[in-house]
Amino acid sequence: MLFSSITFLFMFLPIVLAVYYLVPYKVKNIVLLIASLFFYAWGEPVYVILMILSIVFNYFCGRDIKAKEEDPRRAKFAVIFAITGNLLILGFFKYYGFLIETINSILPTNIPYRELALPVGISFYTFQAISYILDVYWKKAEAQKNILYFALYISMFPQLIAGPIVRYVDIEEQLNKRKMSASKIGVGAMYFIIGLAKKAVLANTVGAVFEEIAGMPAGNLSILTAWLGVFSYAFQIYFDFSGYSDMAIGLGKMFGFEFKKNFDYPYVSKSVTEFWRRWHISLSTWFREYVYIPLGGNRCSVSRNIFNLMVVWTLTGMWHGAAWNFVAWGVYYGVILVMEKYIWGVMVDQLPNPVRHIYTGVIVLVGWVFFFSPSLGYAMRYLLAMIGGGAGIVDATGAFLLFTHWLLYLLAVIGSSSLGLKIIKSVIRAPRNQYVQLVVAAVIFIGMFLISTAFLVTGTFNPFLYFRF
Repeated sequence: MLFSSITFLFMFLPIVLAVYYLVPYKVKNIVLLIASLFFYAWGEPVYVILMILSIVFNYFCGRDIKAKEEDPRRAKFAVIFAITGNLLILGFFKYYGFLIETINSILPTNIPYRELALPVGISFYTFQAISYILDVYWKKAEAQKNILYFALYISMFPQLIAGPIVRYVDIEEQLNKRKMSASKIGVGAMYFIIGLAKKAVLANTVGAVFEEIAGMPAGNLSILTAWLGVFSYAFQIYFDFSGYSDMAIGLGKMFGFEFKKNFDYPYVSKSVTEFWRRWHISLSTWFREYVYIPLGGNRCSVSRNIFNLMVVWTLTGMWHGAAWNFVAWGVYYGVILVMEKYIWGVMVDQLPNPVRHIYTGVIVLVGWVFFFSPSLGYAMRYLLAMIGGGAGIVDATGAFLLFTHWLLYLLAVIGSSSLGLKIIKSVIRAPRNQYVQLVVAAVIFIGMFLISTAFLVTGTFNPFLYFRF
């Protein structure tokens, strides 16, 4: 069930909110847990059993680690066992087929295997479980005694299938006690509507343009069409994922939870390092806290630090998908970030800001080619088309798409910067009377909701890119 579906918007969410606020406080977690399991089972009726097994496994592993905390050796063995168990489950469902295909392509073998559907959100809830295990082991958090509370942490539907990745240490207290109010519901609703508009109006519309271009052979793309395609994908994945994160944060607020920001206008960045401080912040934070720092971080020799960075970014690429193009994407960013840190970062900092924006934008757009390509060969052909190796400089398709969608791209540029939110705030604050401001805000957000709903009802293109991760 998508947040941007009519079923969710007009059936599931209103019913769950009504029941949640009608029941006594001590029952609210149970209501939210039941709703979350139902939400997951709606699209994954079989794999909800896998999630429940993961919940039970990690709950008892956390209790076991806590019981052995006075014996470091046994506690270490327990945490290794727990992490290995989580990674084996993730690896089997996400990387088993990729591994067999790779073996068959390298060796003269033909090992048969059955392709399994990837459980939705498994990468997200597995990482959350690992964060819990390590937080307990490092004594940053207490082992949860109430299995229902722990189950809610793993399965909470607002952030279950697409993040943000919520660390247990950040939500531990909220599972037991959290503040709920009408104003918080209102703020949450505004976050949700903004995210819905990003997804339904911008991501879906610009994504349809990308799909049209991606359906053409890379060798038939002009420079204009190739660049228009990668720009379209860049806007699609940003509005798709940041919109979903906004909706998750908004839903969290509506149920009394506070989730951390996951995107901070990454396309305004002036370096690739800055871009990754602003893009998918919860994933970058997870890898920093649970992989990079344990490996030694930057408190080590230059060679060791480069190794640490490359490990983290290779794993980041693999987290996104079981294919060589994702591995290449991760290695690509690892190399760029190493170069920025040790080779040309100082020179980049001295460039004029417009040049720094262009430098970052080009690197990020090239990275998206690796990300969306079905194979490395296609990525190379697409990149070649971007520099003139396709069908010339301009073709009729590119010119037509640009002429008919220029307003969409203008809105995408505004929406991907802080300017869009500033315009909304300035319109709301224009009247001096506070009550008039409330009316204006209500009109704007109700209007955004109705427009988004209209796009969902009339449109047929409503994918969600991060479901496959």
